[in-house]
Amino acid sequence: MKEFDVIVIGAGIVGLASAYQIRKMLPGARLLVIEKEHEPGTHQSGRNSGVIHSGIYYKPGSAKAINCIRGYGMMLDFLSEFNIPHEICGKIIVATRESELPQIDILFKRGLENGLEGLERIGPNEIRELEPHVAGIEAIRVPQSGIADYPAVSRKLSELITEMGAEIRYSEPVTDWTDRRVKTTDGEYSAPLIINCAGLQNDILASKRFPDLDVRIIPFRGEYYELSPSAEGLIKNLVYPVPDPAFPFLGVHFTRMIQGGIEAGPNAVFALAREGYSWTDIDLKELGMSLSWPGFRKLAAKYWKTGSAEIYRSLSKKAFTKALQKLVPEIRENHLKPGGSGVRAQACFRDGKLLDDFDIRERKGEIHLINAPSPAATSSLSIGLTIAELAKKKLEYERNL
Repeated sequence: MKEFDVIVIGAGIVGLASAYQIRKMLPGARLLVIEKEHEPGTHQSGRNSGVIHSGIYYKPGSAKAINCIRGYGMMLDFLSEFNIPHEICGKIIVATRESELPQIDILFKRGLENGLEGLERIGPNEIRELEPHVAGIEAIRVPQSGIADYPAVSRKLSELITEMGAEIRYSEPVTDWTDRRVKTTDGEYSAPLIINCAGLQNDILASKRFPDLDVRIIPFRGEYYELSPSAEGLIKNLVYPVPDPAFPFLGVHFTRMIQGGIEAGPNAVFALAREGYSWTDIDLKELGMSLSWPGFRKLAAKYWKTGSAEIYRSLSKKAFTKALQKLVPEIRENHLKPGGSGVRAQACFRDGKLLDDFDIRERKGEIHLINAPSPAATSSLSIGLTIAELAKKKLEYERNL
């Protein structure tokens, strides 16, 4: 059995950022990263919309707000230092009807409280100046938002970690976890500190250590279309609707991608597997875990109309197009071609409430990142720094016993 000082489970962008920050803070620590896939950033990290989030959406003082604001600056520095493609192009959050204006008020106030500079409330004329094909009665212009190549960030982090002397083992699913020991399909490793950054699988691992874990990951698939070349001129940068305050999803929107082209979406449909990127991806065991969770059943009972609409939009290109037409009336079905999809790891409490914040929990010799959905990519270096600080304290405590 090989011994280390720290083991990080998961080589998504947050797991890698945590390992990177630990290695910088504790350069002498023997560090191992274990990943079940054959390369870094395979799931949420490599399938998100590539947006650099400003922090406008998040409740002031929340872990999301704190880490997004701090992580924004850290990410920009990292992108610049290592010449990773990115651009701060700005976005607009658009209200299309009067009933959305109170939420515009809330978002604008949050942005100011979170320290964003240059925020503007703009009317129809200013909206058309920025985005000539977008229809809206009022919008917030957010100059800090941007786009980046997050898969490239994950690859660079993995490269830096190995250059700094840490070890990354790919294609090794974790099969068991006991005190100070992790067993994989290929071996067994020990460390006084084990960190769970397993993303879509994190609650499965955490439940081995927290028998009474009060949340479960419910996977929500987000599906995208891409605009055909003839329609790309309808969008200049990033255009978002006013989000539904009842859900931690931002609604279907338009995103200019760093590699070129315009992405439209995503929706948010219940996925039939943790890594279920289409309706044909079904894992009966994981599906049973979701359906048997009391929180999911309560959530589904309360929001079945919204859920049904999301499913219909997934199955009907016409319905998806109609949703996009609220922002850009000129969009037509023939403008949309199938794009990619991703699955969001969303923690749900037993009572049916969604955990709408980052959540890090600790046990003796363990750190668990229980919930880290969007804006985790933007926030990754900040979350990683938080985990590194916790790791340093835990290791110092162990050595002083």
